[in-house]
Amino acid sequence: MKIGLISLGCPKNLVDSEVMLGFAQQAGHEITHEASDADVLVVNTCAFIDKAKKESIDTILEMAEHKKSGRCKRLIVTGCMAERYRDELRAEIPEIDVVLGTGEVPDIVGALSSHVVPLLRSDGQPITQLKQHRGTSLLPTYIYDADTPRLLATPSHYAYIKIAEGCDYKCSFCIIPTLRGAYRSRAATSIIREAESLSNQGIKELLLISQDTTYYGIDRNEKGALASLLRRLNSIEGLEWIRLLYLYPTTINEKILEAIGTNQKVCRYIDLPLQHASDAVLRRMKRPGNRALYSRLLKQIRTRLPGVALRTTFIVGFPGETDADINELISFVRETEFDHVGVFTYSHEENTTAYNLQNSVPEEIKTERRNKLMHLQQDIVQRRLKSRVGEQVQLIIDGTEKDQHLVVKARLQSQAPEIDSAVYLTDCDPSKFKAGDFIQAKIIGTKGYDLLASPTTAF
Repeated sequence: MKIGLISLGCPKNLVDSEVMLGFAQQAGHEITHEASDADVLVVNTCAFIDKAKKESIDTILEMAEHKKSGRCKRLIVTGCMAERYRDELRAEIPEIDVVLGTGEVPDIVGALSSHVVPLLRSDGQPITQLKQHRGTSLLPTYIYDADTPRLLATPSHYAYIKIAEGCDYKCSFCIIPTLRGAYRSRAATSIIREAESLSNQGIKELLLISQDTTYYGIDRNEKGALASLLRRLNSIEGLEWIRLLYLYPTTINEKILEAIGTNQKVCRYIDLPLQHASDAVLRRMKRPGNRALYSRLLKQIRTRLPGVALRTTFIVGFPGETDADINELISFVRETEFDHVGVFTYSHEENTTAYNLQNSVPEEIKTERRNKLMHLQQDIVQRRLKSRVGEQVQLIIDGTEKDQHLVVKARLQSQAPEIDSAVYLTDCDPSKFKAGDFIQAKIIGTKGYDLLASPTTAF
């Protein structure tokens, strides 16, 4: 059969989608990028905040139309929304044939057809599904490994590796531990084998992801596990950049910073979602640490890793957030001067402890506070970008984009794919560049959040 899959949400969800595609291909199915051409459509959903849930529902309904008037005979819904609203989805959208939660990724093969196909790892061993109890709930325990089939959906030069699954934190606004289960690290040998396989496929940039990447190994009582993993990954031939995403302020330690600083391939890039800087709001969020700790940590990181790029995200409009709280956050952002900042308005999510908090912030005030913070960040970024004009830099080519005319899109080591700004090359022939190339260039200007550069590598 022809299988079409739509992946929504974060890169962690994308890896699950790639694994499902791998299982489907292993079972003999053909993958199609055209929904109208698919016999079976799969929607891998996100349910983290209201906006993500709406996008998931809209996509499911859009794909359901192909069952009514198109080639599609089967509609499967997977991922976080499926885990969270399994019964409600089947009841409200009868076009859905199968719902698979976050711990049922390998069950995709059986779901694709009316008969069950044996699920095997690449080494021929059967895959078994396990769940664990936490109180009265049944939580996912599945996580893929190096022997799990996987079909990459990213461009040919970079890929994500999920080094752990689940989360042990109890942030009051977050539903992820319920949807994904307890934190569970993969074995380092499995990660290394997968990284070597990806390098052999031509991957140049490896992005390590989990709910808290710096927690890696702690659940297994492995001291220095992440630092050790980075050293081993650094020695893999063919890899050029190794990037860490989703770090946590209370699990970064000196060994990790040393590993980033001393292993040449590890990007000096710290993605550290802090969520807020007001101690009062952080306490209600049930986040560890406080503004003073965050300031000390960021100073330590910049001292230990000269030239490091700092990325963070914040939530504004959390219940009980006052003008004084938002002013403290604004002061923190002005003082720190992050390279990249994402700001989200608080989303009231059922089955979280924050759901029952009083003193909700009106939507218009949430938006106003977000805009104020983003305007400040825009001023900071533009000033910092202008100071880079004239620099000689190394870039990785991502490909070409058609915006009035063909331009070459590239990135600095300080820019992650998909979430950060980019560098656009001028005065060059796009046909001379291919994705995954590394070139030298001179920064010659800015455009909004992006940089403009002129290649200095001879072609």
